[in-house]
Amino acid sequence: MEPTTAIIDDILQPLTSALTPEAARALAAFKVSDSVRQRVAELAEKANEGELTEAEREEYETHVQYANVLTVIKAKARSVLNGNA
Repeated sequence: MEPTTAIIDDILQPLTSALTPEAARALAAFKVSDSVRQRVAELAEKANEGELTEAEREEYETHVQYANVLTVIKAKARSVLNGNA
């Protein structure tokens, strides 16, 4: 596990014990909107081409940070649903 992901996991650990099965299902099924996915794809393409402005780089990094948090939350939700919490 990456250090950042481990930190996020530690911070969110209390969340796991508070999740009901219903809440865990909702979190596990959560998906960002199509517009967010499209924007991230645009930023990723520009990043790969070295064409991001400073503002776009900050926006892209913010998306990545929140995606990391969301990934951990969804993993915790699946863990609750699988009885591994």
